[in-house]
Amino acid sequence: MKEAKSRYKEMVASVPADIKAEIDLSFAISDRIDFLMQERGLTKKQFADALGRRPSEITKWLSGQHNFTIATLAMLSTFFQQPIITVG
Repeated sequence: MKEAKSRYKEMVASVPADIKAEIDLSFAISDRIDFLMQERGLTKKQFADALGRRPSEITKWLSGQHNFTIATLAMLSTFFQQPIITVG
C-alpha cells in the first residue's frame, strides 16, 4: 500500500501546473452548477427540461469533465441569475 501511495504521488507531481489548474477549474464549475441546482431544488431532469437539454448532458456537466463554452456559461449564469464563474 505504501508503494501505491508513493507511485500515486509521483504521477500527480508529474502533471503540468496548467493541466492541474484546468482540472480544478472544471470541477469548481461543476460544483457551482450542482450547488445552484440544489439551492433551487432542481433534479437533473427538471434542470435539463428547463434548459431544453438532455439529462445525459447535465450529467456530463456535473462530472467535471465537460469543456464549457463561454456561451453556455453565460446561459447558465442567466438561468440562475448568478455568476457561474467570476473573473477578476
